[in-house]
Amino acid sequence: MARRVRSLDEAETGDRLKIEKEDQTYVGKLMPTHRFSEEDIITLKLDSGYNIGVKYDEKTEVELLEKKDSVKEKEEEKLEIDEDKPTISILGTGGTIASYVEYKTGAVHPAQTAEDLLYSNPEIAERCDPQVEILFSKLSENFEPEDWVIIADRIIELFEEGAEGVVVSHGTDTMGYTAAALSFMLQGVDRPVVLVGSQRSSDRPSSDAHLNLLSAIEVAKSDRPGVFVVMHDSISDETCAVHSGTKVRKMHTSRRDAFESVNTEPLGQVDAIKGEVEFKNQEKSEDKNEELRRIGGIEKDVSLLYATPTLTEDDVKHAGKSEGVVIAGTGLGHMKTQLIPALQEIIDQGKPVVMTSQCIYGTVNGHVYSAGRELKEAGVIFAGDMLPETALVKLMWALTLEEDTEEVMKEDVVGEFSRRRVR
Repeated sequence: MARRVRSLDEAETGDRLKIEKEDQTYVGKLMPTHRFSEEDIITLKLDSGYNIGVKYDEKTEVELLEKKDSVKEKEEEKLEIDEDKPTISILGTGGTIASYVEYKTGAVHPAQTAEDLLYSNPEIAERCDPQVEILFSKLSENFEPEDWVIIADRIIELFEEGAEGVVVSHGTDTMGYTAAALSFMLQGVDRPVVLVGSQRSSDRPSSDAHLNLLSAIEVAKSDRPGVFVVMHDSISDETCAVHSGTKVRKMHTSRRDAFESVNTEPLGQVDAIKGEVEFKNQEKSEDKNEELRRIGGIEKDVSLLYATPTLTEDDVKHAGKSEGVVIAGTGLGHMKTQLIPALQEIIDQGKPVVMTSQCIYGTVNGHVYSAGRELKEAGVIFAGDMLPETALVKLMWALTLEEDTEEVMKEDVVGEFSRRRVR
């Protein structure tokens, strides 16, 4: 039975409360404090899944609606799985989105089990038949190229086991690299593979984890094949954008709408509250009746060089010890012309050198200025409007194929070249 709380000390973490302050009413579950919390801030997890912080003072009225034991029982009831709903595999690899709050200590931990992820987001079970697996729990900056192959192989197994879509929870810092790698390696994918992350952990009032994850599930339930990244498309909690796995980049360190499609528009938009996904191009990818399989692997010994004023011949020669080199050139794809002979030596050894631009937007062009023409004459491969990161991953993949590497790098394999740029 609901009752007034004379002191906040009477409420326990996990209790369901109603807070009234300054004509505003908030109802939700009391979240724990932790080492970053202010002592006079109450954090509630609202029914929508979002957290809100309320400053507790003499004007704040708190009503206890339910004790945590009954709340927990209701949450467990919510986790009853409806097998008639679409089967969506959720593959946990770590990152902020896969974190949960430990109520005893208030600490935020990466999800170590499927139950951790489901109990943190019980609404998942209302939208699909979730098959949750924690493949590994890593900060994205600790990812290795070998991890991309592990993820790709597991996705294929999940599809063979009957998954209608796969969601990969991932840290945001290197999610673009993983998305590109999966895009190139996964051949014959006829269902959605959706990478999703969050900029802010689930214990923060401004967390984007809940909306991002629900949006990713909605995309995974669609019949659109391909590898996608789904993240907030604005700072508000309304919709998420669907990005191509080879055209997306993290453009901000902390904003919830940090991810943008580069040199192209997002593929679509998700309204997770309404359960609606709208793709701007309603046509599906051409059905080539290809077998679902992994093509190639990843050659990790590839260098990425930035063409800075301080770049030296020794830097180029050191990079040339690897199996291939990607250059983030200036402007249209340039670098110091006195370094071209060092590049020529690398190319003469049969190693590919690929030119991109550090400008991000736009395309490289080796025909406009003399520096570009000299680079092309030396055998440098100009990579159009590919992002440096995408070109790096593509070269790492192309080097493991039997086909000619230069021809593969020039071919538009999975939409890494923009047909029409937006800037």
